[in-house]
Amino acid sequence: MAGTQATPKQYDESSFRVLKGLEPVRERPGMYTRTDSPAHIIQEVIDNAADEALGGFAKKIHVTLHVDGSVTVADDGRGIPVGLHPEEGVPVVVLAYTRLHAGGKFDKREGNSAYAFSGGLHGVGVSVTNALSTRIEVEVRREGKIHRIDFSDGGETIGPVRVEGDCGRQTGTRVRVWPDGKYFESPRVPMNELERLLRSKAVLLSGVAVRLDIEQANGPALTKTWSYPDGLAGYLKELAGDVEPVAPIFTAEKYAAKDDPTFAAGEGAAWALAWFESPVPSESYVNLIPTVNGGTHESGLRAGVFEAMKSFIDHHTLLPRGVKLQQEDVCGRMSFVLSARLLDPQFQGQVKEKLNSREAVKLVSSQLRDPFEIWLNNHVEAGRAIAELSIKQALARQKSAQKVEKKKTSGVAVLPGKLSDCESEDLADNELFLVEGDSAGGSAKMARNKETQAILPLRGKVQNAWEIDPDRLFANAEIHDIAVALGVDAHKADSDVDLSGLRYGKVVIMSDADVDGAHIQTLLLTLFFRHFPKLIERGHVYVAQPPLYRVDVPAQGKKRPPRRLYALDEGELAAMRERLEKEGFKPDAIEIGRFKGLGEMNPDQLRETTMDPATRRVLPVKVRSGALQDTLKMFTLLMGKGEASGRRAWMEEKGDSVEADV
Repeated sequence: MAGTQATPKQYDESSFRVLKGLEPVRERPGMYTRTDSPAHIIQEVIDNAADEALGGFAKKIHVTLHVDGSVTVADDGRGIPVGLHPEEGVPVVVLAYTRLHAGGKFDKREGNSAYAFSGGLHGVGVSVTNALSTRIEVEVRREGKIHRIDFSDGGETIGPVRVEGDCGRQTGTRVRVWPDGKYFESPRVPMNELERLLRSKAVLLSGVAVRLDIEQANGPALTKTWSYPDGLAGYLKELAGDVEPVAPIFTAEKYAAKDDPTFAAGEGAAWALAWFESPVPSESYVNLIPTVNGGTHESGLRAGVFEAMKSFIDHHTLLPRGVKLQQEDVCGRMSFVLSARLLDPQFQGQVKEKLNSREAVKLVSSQLRDPFEIWLNNHVEAGRAIAELSIKQALARQKSAQKVEKKKTSGVAVLPGKLSDCESEDLADNELFLVEGDSAGGSAKMARNKETQAILPLRGKVQNAWEIDPDRLFANAEIHDIAVALGVDAHKADSDVDLSGLRYGKVVIMSDADVDGAHIQTLLLTLFFRHFPKLIERGHVYVAQPPLYRVDVPAQGKKRPPRRLYALDEGELAAMRERLEKEGFKPDAIEIGRFKGLGEMNPDQLRETTMDPATRRVLPVKVRSGALQDTLKMFTLLMGKGEASGRRAWMEEKGDSVEADV
């Protein structure tokens, strides 16, 4: 008896669903926030209070953890506006809590923003909090009245804005949130994380009192308060605990003046630095937002410190003959607390754990270098102690590299002649770029960091290796050169391969952002997936994402210098145009150029967009958990010689879903 076939699902106009309001957040919460706990959605509310304090409008931040799992955040700032929005016709407080991409922090030009500096960027902060909560109560003290509004059912039910009394001259916002446990692995806010966040606000906001009350089921609430009269230096001492620095802590701040030709007024940073024999944690912030994964502002700090330290060492002739000082030598034992201010920060993802703004590198390095160099020359003994520690690190690194070099030269394999190898032997830092074409290869050689980045240019398209016999694999010259450069033998997924000879921690496929480039990407991914699967499994393979468009933005008065932005594709370009239009730029004032390929970029552009770890975009290559068999089937369909008819059918069915630059 034949089995019953399932009726194919209908696919027509009615199949499409439009997610409205806060529905997208509830459908895919992981795209908007962390789902391990409600910590981030509570942080969004705290950040709003902190932004008021950063602007000088609030002096108190008070957080209460209630017995029922809800959290209250209160401040004495200006109070969120409760009147009707002039265009939308609904109260502004309702827009803030129910509308994605609505907020007072988009237009950062002077006079057009409620906040000069803030972590708020996307306008999806407290609206996400609302979407993932069973209930939110908002109390606003403003213009002599106490206003209240309630939201429930993930923001679906909205109560009226009501006046419940007079408040005199008091102002501020009080928000109580009941996170919805079904969206989080744990329904409670981690206490350590919350305390660390609140403590950091006290450190970074001079003169602001931060308080945490923890309600108890039996007895009075536990109260914690934070105050740091010594600012960042006091906080760094606390992080260090009993570990003593080799030299006094260097603390300072510097912000751009109104007449600064390069940066907007008020942009800059405050910092505390010290060097320790034992590891001490570092912390960084942008507009009070903790950047736990670092970013470009940390890269700028390290660059500024290195340049100043190098100048001091050269001036006092402290470097022994034959020793070459690198940034990792100087900054390896450095710990810091960094608080950067940027007019328009760009983060990686909504959670804002890493800063991506390219201009932050130059901003922080330029603001820090001169003050640090002056400090070193005014505290020569402290400078010498830091220099000695840095030189000791350099000597240890060079000694280790020499040992590895002997191993390398004793090997049988001869490295390919066209390989421009890196100087370092440290697997954690070394990167091999497989570059499409000799022209792009030449630019990449000039753009690279010679210490850690190697370049292997590839002529034409690598052979389709899906059905090549492993014994015949190295008959192809390009594949042979890739394997020799890597220092790893071809192997199967289930084999016990020796990866001790691997010469690079990252292998980055770098091809043009067009169809041909995508084809080369696919061929190289086929090679790695079929014949070097352990490299993918252990996270060594990456794909670079060079931009397709260059956008030149003119200067905007004295406040904003000319900018050069890059867009990955048409969609990103459209979003960039929209943002610039909101900033007040006319479409014809913006110059847009399209890169035909990597070889068209000059070395500086290639370094900034594709090679510099601080500013580039690369994607790690992974096989999704449980999807190995599906991946094998797809590779067989697309790359197998006997699958022409299957490929044609697949392309006819799926062709409309592909976005490609032809």
